[in-house]
Amino acid sequence: MFKKVLNLFFPKACAGCNSFLLANENVICTVCRHEIPLTNHSKIENNEAMAKFYGRIPIEFAGAFLYFHKKGIVQELIHKLKYKGHQDIGTSIGYWYAEELKNIRELQDVDFIIPVPLHKRRLKERGYNQVETFGKALSESTKIAYNDTVLFRNVYSKTQTNKNILGRSEIVKSIFSVTADESFHNKHFLLIDDVITTGSTLESCGRELLKIPGARLSIVCMAMTQ
Repeated sequence: MFKKVLNLFFPKACAGCNSFLLANENVICTVCRHEIPLTNHSKIENNEAMAKFYGRIPIEFAGAFLYFHKKGIVQELIHKLKYKGHQDIGTSIGYWYAEELKNIRELQDVDFIIPVPLHKRRLKERGYNQVETFGKALSESTKIAYNDTVLFRNVYSKTQTNKNILGRSEIVKSIFSVTADESFHNKHFLLIDDVITTGSTLESCGRELLKIPGARLSIVCMAMTQ
């Protein structure tokens, strides 16, 4: 009853279009859910995300859930998640995407969900890792353990938004490391992030995880630039 009264005076807005949410809607309105561009990577054997990493690192599967377009709904969602503290967006996308990931054969034996880490300084500045709620929602829905203690970022760097693939590759080289005992040997890791752009950061993280004896790697992200 209290929530109904609260919503009456302070109605929640859609994270995508800022329109008021109806009683049966949560975080993202029904209209936005229908308009959001889905990649359908889970239904394409050699999808464009797989192609992004071909010849760079060995992976079992790669995919993203949404297409990221400038000035589009997905950009609005990611911006609010990353910079405005709307961590419920990550949760919502995580539960939504998890239903699709459950049907991907290559992911049936994943042991750990690993987020791309933030440097301690960046984490302190932002207050949270923007992919944490996404990863935890995936974990809860798929029953795959979420672990943010294996992979670390050692170097603090400024935003890479305006850098090309060569510039990013120079930045991400050797700035990550892993701490893993024998309990992490021979495991399948699902590396997650918010947006696939050049793939350089994910490649760098993946290379570190693959240094663990017997490790296998898959990658999924909330979105991918198109």
